[in-house]
Amino acid sequence: MILYDLSNSEAHPAYQALAISNGDRQFSFLQSVVSAAIQTQQGFLSQAIMKSLNYHAIACLHTNAGEYRPCPVHVAYPDPSQNYVAPEHYRVTALMDHFINHTNALWGGTDPIVLAAYVLWRLCAIHPFINGNGRTARAAAYFTICVKTGGWLPGTENMTTLMKNHPNYNSSLKHADASAQLGQLDLNPVARMIEDCVRQQLSSAPAPNMDGEDNPSPPQ
Repeated sequence: MILYDLSNSEAHPAYQALAISNGDRQFSFLQSVVSAAIQTQQGFLSQAIMKSLNYHAIACLHTNAGEYRPCPVHVAYPDPSQNYVAPEHYRVTALMDHFINHTNALWGGTDPIVLAAYVLWRLCAIHPFINGNGRTARAAAYFTICVKTGGWLPGTENMTTLMKNHPNYNSSLKHADASAQLGQLDLNPVARMIEDCVRQQLSSAPAPNMDGEDNPSPPQ
């Protein structure tokens, strides 16, 4: 069952309900894989993690969940001049190999927010999956920060949702795209946006509960 193929619309109530459930499952998986990476001291990204995050996001919503896309994709905006055409699908595997290798080469000596900015931008730029690329990229950026800093970030707000709703989310990524095309990649706006979201999440953390641990809320 692939709901988008059945309904031909992401607005269908069944699609929306499953998308919310998938989001909850992706969030739970993200918590588990962050914990596993920290406990086993595996401080790096892998294609298996990327594919698993995407699978949980779009399972039974779209075809090829957790697999690199077999077709071209583009991102449409109300202003067609702002549309983004992703790299050709036959380039995705090589682009992802380079992305993962470059990220892991930077891992040890790069500030967590700066590295998360690179992860977010590059995954969105490659757009390796048929759908759910933004959800996967935001989860991967959060994974990067948590593993780099040694733990799950506290707060009743969650950075993945805060990024999605941030007023500078799209514009900061477009700025990075434009700078990359000029051969002078500038991730500063993306990093500032992520830093703002981290601060919002941390500021939402309640006072320590002396009777037990507070549980983080899944993204909406």
